[in-house]
Amino acid sequence: MLNNQGRPTNVDNVNSNVGTSTGAALLPSEPLLFEVGDKNKSGVDLPQTDTDFSSRLGGFARQTPINLPGLTEPQSMRHYVRMSRLNYSIDAGFYPLGSCTMKHNPRLNEKMARLPGIADIHPLQPQSTVQGAIELMEELGRWLMELTGTGAVSMTPKAGAHGEMCGMMAIKAAHEAKGQSHRKIVLVPESAHGTNPATAAFLGYKVKPIPAREDGTVDVQAVKDALDENVAGIMLTNPNTCGLFEPDVIEIADAVHEAGAYFYCDGANFNAIMGVVRPGDLGIDAMHINLHKTFSTPHGGGGPGAGPVVLSDALAPYAPLPYVKRVGDAVALIENPKEGEEHLGRLSAFHGQMGMYVRALTFKLSHGADGIEQAARDAVLNANYLKAKLSDVYNVPYDGQPCMHEVLFDDKSLKGTGVSTLDLAKAMIDEGYHPMTMYFPLVVHGAMLIEPTESESLHTLDQFIGTMRELMADAKAGNIDRFVNAPMKAPMRRLDETAAARSPHLRWDEPEDDAATEAAE
Repeated sequence: MLNNQGRPTNVDNVNSNVGTSTGAALLPSEPLLFEVGDKNKSGVDLPQTDTDFSSRLGGFARQTPINLPGLTEPQSMRHYVRMSRLNYSIDAGFYPLGSCTMKHNPRLNEKMARLPGIADIHPLQPQSTVQGAIELMEELGRWLMELTGTGAVSMTPKAGAHGEMCGMMAIKAAHEAKGQSHRKIVLVPESAHGTNPATAAFLGYKVKPIPAREDGTVDVQAVKDALDENVAGIMLTNPNTCGLFEPDVIEIADAVHEAGAYFYCDGANFNAIMGVVRPGDLGIDAMHINLHKTFSTPHGGGGPGAGPVVLSDALAPYAPLPYVKRVGDAVALIENPKEGEEHLGRLSAFHGQMGMYVRALTFKLSHGADGIEQAARDAVLNANYLKAKLSDVYNVPYDGQPCMHEVLFDDKSLKGTGVSTLDLAKAMIDEGYHPMTMYFPLVVHGAMLIEPTESESLHTLDQFIGTMRELMADAKAGNIDRFVNAPMKAPMRRLDETAAARSPHLRWDEPEDDAATEAAE
């Protein structure tokens, strides 16, 4: 449980043990700046002044003390550096996070994104002064359309969920243009990413779930049975969230189109098939692409994100503004289309994230078409290697076909040990690993979804396999304390994450004892 300073209420939760069983040193817990500094002192020497600032600020003058800790510059710098060293990152270790594709971010990408003329441009500059940047967006879009076999691309969306909304908005606009606003149902497989039904519901659709077969793939007959004149489309992830390629995807697409609906494909797992399979050839009408997952741009806190959306010829007229168009020898961002031209309007103030575009295109150009294909094949190879090496000790719920870029296990192998998926994941932290994705997809009890990506070496995978096998052996041997008390060698022990999430304290307040002492003095 966290107190109002974001720290454990029980001091025993703060771990001073700085060693791990793998020999990697972890720093002890770093106190808050408020706990380090003194609010009654300043970290710099400032001359006294008699200036009355209240006369200049009027009613906006501060009425209470600022209560910021007085710190020197070295104190502040060391605090943030130590905090950064507490973070787990892809540059520090292996991220087996399924469905998140935490691949290595090549330093070449970073160098290109910092080039003068790229890093310092402004979105309000005249287009004539940023022709190179617009051409870069055009080239990136061309690669995306070629890799997906589609007819149009929108670079505007800022993330996967934003891209989903863009694709579904295009579908909705297409139906409205044909006078089919009555289509209010969207089919969503039960194993879909949670953003899929949320996006459909946000746009006013009723979500109709589609069950999975025993092999973990979408039941094509269930799709056909659900299709009627009220269905607007289907939102299907391929490869799906169980780490499997949908074998009946073409048959599903044909049935959806025959019913007058559209096929939205969640492109979160495009990393597994890029350069190998073109989703457009499978019949998709719209698909978002996470540049941070598939094309090595920073993920999460290293963002911002970018989720371009590719569209079929049928949906191309409904792409949002602005879009890139070549006019003679120049390229332009079309802000105001011709009268009568259909579009969605704007999804955001500006076109997108230039730094992410540069990084993604750098990845493509440095790999080439053959390198992109190899990356996809290596991602699938690595996942199947983990499956082959761990499936004798971790149960595979769907074992009818090779997995794609991620392998899914469940908790059946832990039955009777007293160890849960969560306990196992916490024990992984003590071994220096970020936990895999837990309890997702929801269709599998105690799910453990592991994605090695193409970035990891055989040596890294073998180390991970050895750790996972040793953890399972210890669980079956009855060493419960290792798991239920984990992590024991991290800066923080296990916290009440549910309480912290439901009742977060995001502002530091002075502890009551300290405040009372100060008042007494």
